[in-house]
Amino acid sequence: MNTPLIESGIACLTMPGQSQSGDRHVVHPYPNGVMLAAIDGLGHGQEAATAADLAATILTKHAQESMIAIVKHCHAQLRETRGVVMSLAVINALEGDLTWMGIGNVGGVVVRAAASASPRQESLLLRGGVVGNQLPSLYASIIPIMRGDTLILVTDGIRSNFADVVNVSDPPQLIADRILAEYSKGMDDALVLVARYLK
Repeated sequence: MNTPLIESGIACLTMPGQSQSGDRHVVHPYPNGVMLAAIDGLGHGQEAATAADLAATILTKHAQESMIAIVKHCHAQLRETRGVVMSLAVINALEGDLTWMGIGNVGGVVVRAAASASPRQESLLLRGGVVGNQLPSLYASIIPIMRGDTLILVTDGIRSNFADVVNVSDPPQLIADRILAEYSKGMDDALVLVARYLK
């Protein structure tokens, strides 16, 4: 889904032997901003998908609240499910920044467009826990974001060195497809969400 702020691409794979994936993504624009998330329901199959679907619905419903408040809403409403791990990012075009948070093992990286940027990549700090079961101390970090910077969120079906293959001149969909093809573990649900900032 593309918006005035971002161009995005999504690639996903269902675990062999399962009828549906437990991984979900959110791309939710709102005035002067966009929320992005990658969500992994615990386990596999229908119960994992149910938890991930509910989390995606809650994120979208509360998109304009603070990130910590959004995660607390999810935690409260997912208690009767298996729970999820997820990473969440909000791009604020007015401030030119990205706020992000990771709970569990859904990885996140921002790859800078400028060759002179140092560091060229910034990785999301992940905190152990499960939304709906055992929530860690919540901490959101804020980093600047500039035109052409690329955000990538991946569930744990993708190997951790996925950012090595990213070429920031490629379209987001091509990046997502390539990461899935080259870095999928093959024995788990896998999801790749790529978003390039256009402002």
